[in-house]
Amino acid sequence: MIMNKENNRCTWVGKEPLNIKYHDEEWGIPLHNDNRHFEFLVLESAQAGLSWLTILKRRENYRRLYANFDPVKVAAFNKDKIEELLNDPGIIRNRMKIEASVNNAARFLEIKKEFGSFDNYLLSFCGGRQIVNHWKNIREVPAKTALSDVISTDLKKRGFRFVGSTIMYAHLQAVGIVNDHLTDCFRYKQVIEQDFQEKRDSSLINRSMAE
Repeated sequence: MIMNKENNRCTWVGKEPLNIKYHDEEWGIPLHNDNRHFEFLVLESAQAGLSWLTILKRRENYRRLYANFDPVKVAAFNKDKIEELLNDPGIIRNRMKIEASVNNAARFLEIKKEFGSFDNYLLSFCGGRQIVNHWKNIREVPAKTALSDVISTDLKKRGFRFVGSTIMYAHLQAVGIVNDHLTDCFRYKQVIEQDFQEKRDSSLINRSMAE
């Protein structure tokens, strides 16, 4: 775990160990792995109406039941598999959410085919750059924005379900397209620096390949 000597974190984290680990090691870090994108889509859709901690406690069960969030495998889930999921107490047993996750896997693969990756698709809405906000208080952080509205609308047109604007804004926060760490949080500057380093490393790799 990343150490924080001053213990100054975003106030939503509280003292729950799972929240702390997720905040310190994952939340807001730029993410470019499509299976991880799909994981967050499944988990955030499952969260609708529930707390994120409720989902974090069931995350390993989701990984087990959802083939480690491989969208190709999930898209192939049949009625028997869906019934198996509905009967497993390790996840949120909501038929609409589970059926939506299987549907979304197929739509996810369509986007990958069109854009090369789901990551490319999302980045196309923000010019390929991380959006860095400057919130000082948790009350300033929006539940959704014009950007999440546009992405949500487009996904729905493509046949996705359980991808409302609030869910999609949570996704943008989680995968680091938006940096919504509070400015006095110890991760705020670290996430910005990590995003810059990743872009620099990618640029160097591309330049080396060109040479």
